[in-house]
Amino acid sequence: MNDKIKILIADDHQIVRMGLTTIFAKEPDLEVVGEARNGVEAVRLVRELNPDIVLMDLLMPRKNGADATAEILSANPSAKVLILTTFGESDEVRRALDAGACGALIKDTPHTKLVAALRAAIRGKTVISPEIQQNLSEQAAPPALSDRQLAILRLVAEGLTSKEIATKLEIGPDGVNAHLRTIFSKLGASSRSEAVAIALRTQLIKI
Repeated sequence: MNDKIKILIADDHQIVRMGLTTIFAKEPDLEVVGEARNGVEAVRLVRELNPDIVLMDLLMPRKNGADATAEILSANPSAKVLILTTFGESDEVRRALDAGACGALIKDTPHTKLVAALRAAIRGKTVISPEIQQNLSEQAAPPALSDRQLAILRLVAEGLTSKEIATKLEIGPDGVNAHLRTIFSKLGASSRSEAVAIALRTQLIKI
């Protein structure tokens, strides 16, 4: 049985794809199953290869990374897309995160941290480089959430389920879900990943 994490790399620069493939080849639990040179290829290969996670560049020909992310996650909300970007592409990063990407890392993230972040993303945790998180902060005041709602949102960002959150906070699962519905309404979010992305962008929470 192959328990390796299957990775699709989407980047229009061959040297980047080769470098990432070399890094992951040294990890016994990681396997690169495909490479895409543009966003159109990324969408197609996700359908064909069913990877566990896509490492998505943002500035690619034919279809940019944010649009490809939105298309992939619209068709398969359970898929995971992790953005790899250069510093300063905040608008495109924001669009990708709002579409449901599980995080965003700058391309010069050290190899060990990149591998650790990928594994954390697979476990359901949202991973965002501190530089990107700072760059995404907005001037507008974020929506007001209660201390309990903020605590729940932080645990959602860590990948915990409603049952696990209920146990940790010593409240019922129905109470957690009721809080989540209120959080979604306040943030204008339709999913957990979107709520976390908005909360990180507006600095309601930090990870």
